[in-house]
Amino acid sequence: MTAVKPKILIIEDDPDIAILEKDFLESAGFEVEHETDGATGAERALRDRFALILLDLMLPGKDGMTVCREIRSKIDIPILMVTARMEDVYKVRGLGLGADDYVTKPFSPTELVARIKSHLARYERLTKTPQKAEEIDLGWLAINQGTHRVFVREKEISLTNKEYELLNFLACNAEMVFSKEQLYEKIWGKDMYGDLMTVAVHINRLREKIEPNSTNQEHIQTVWGAGYRFMP
Repeated sequence: MTAVKPKILIIEDDPDIAILEKDFLESAGFEVEHETDGATGAERALRDRFALILLDLMLPGKDGMTVCREIRSKIDIPILMVTARMEDVYKVRGLGLGADDYVTKPFSPTELVARIKSHLARYERLTKTPQKAEEIDLGWLAINQGTHRVFVREKEISLTNKEYELLNFLACNAEMVFSKEQLYEKIWGKDMYGDLMTVAVHINRLREKIEPNSTNQEHIQTVWGAGYRFMP
């Protein structure tokens, strides 16, 4: 039986970059589809079944930020944002809207393929591997590790897979301090090439979702010069 190839959607308006991405991904064993504008790309992402979205930031019609927000609000799928913008604010905005990671142009095609494979492998392990239906119950916070459902003060909250992984890991290791490097390696993988800013943005997103006041850092605390710890 022929194995089903993971299908990647490239949303990119630069034909040269799209061809480069498509050629390398196909040679790496992926099936690849391509859309050139934001509106069509968002519609295609929501209509068809893809394993991962490779999303350019600067797009005609709808920009990548808008597309990312629309996709993330409806489906949970790895989104890797591609940007020529070097400013940190654009990276933070993309991650804040639900992108799992980003890569900055110009990029190494080999690195891009490696990062996509790593994201898909971790997503597969998180969503497909049978797990014991164990639960962390702290009273104010409940994490069902079998269903990946999270409740804060008895109200269910929506988390991306990376947010869930990060919260679950911290809650399972309460009061232990982890550096950004340790968290990045644990959640994104030691073979990734990303920026540690990714960890800080995901920490801030978790605080907004679980803290009574996200500026107080009652449960996810910054330990200056060392990293972060979870206080139950």
